[in-house]
Amino acid sequence: MNLSCLESIIFDMDGLLVDSERLARESLVSTAAEFGLDPDLDLFTRMIGLPEDGSVRLLRAAYGDRFPAWRFIARAASDCITKLDAGHLGLKPGAAELIDWLDQSGLRKGVATSSSRAKATHTLSSVGVLDRFDVIVTRDDVARGKPHPDLFLRAALEMGVDSRRCLVLEDSYNGVRAAHAAGMRVVMVPDLLCANPEMCALSEAVVPSLFAVLDALAGAGLSTGAQEACLLPSGWASMVGARVDPEE
Repeated sequence: MNLSCLESIIFDMDGLLVDSERLARESLVSTAAEFGLDPDLDLFTRMIGLPEDGSVRLLRAAYGDRFPAWRFIARAASDCITKLDAGHLGLKPGAAELIDWLDQSGLRKGVATSSSRAKATHTLSSVGVLDRFDVIVTRDDVARGKPHPDLFLRAALEMGVDSRRCLVLEDSYNGVRAAHAAGMRVVMVPDLLCANPEMCALSEAVVPSLFAVLDALAGAGLSTGAQEACLLPSGWASMVGARVDPEE
């Protein structure tokens, strides 16, 4: 595994850094009932990793152009925030340990999320990590959300890091696509969405948790600070929790 040119780690937020996707799906289900709809779990799962405008398009495609999609999204978001404020949200397994290790490693770390600035600030504050990142880029900061590369490119720019020297950690299909489009290495850590053949092809590896990412980085023996010159790796030869077969 060649990590000699790695200078930064960029985290997705929902479903990767924080265990929020299940709360979001629960809120969508309860909101559907309020709107007199039968919950469509497949639709709600496809909304994972999308910015609000992308979710609105999916809702209108499913329920018609006259469906009050923005009001639906706002109601579901309000319900999710209520759950968050009630203490139902926590960090994903391995997140705290990985952040602690990165603090000592000399690698920069950022967040690139499809959520709004207000939601990202609220979410990261609630789990005590708002001040642990060098940059936080949100949907409010870019013209296009995932699967476009804008969020990740903006994060790299703000950190002053070449995109080829960034490692992205993602749980969603659109997030993996966005990172790949940005020319970055990406590791998928599945949450509600299992790795399919496309995700395996686009990802350097698919691993079961952030603990596996920590083990891989720590095992690489990275020294504090980035090296001045090196050959950029074309891929990882191996990684803890190696590539997961999508059929498993």
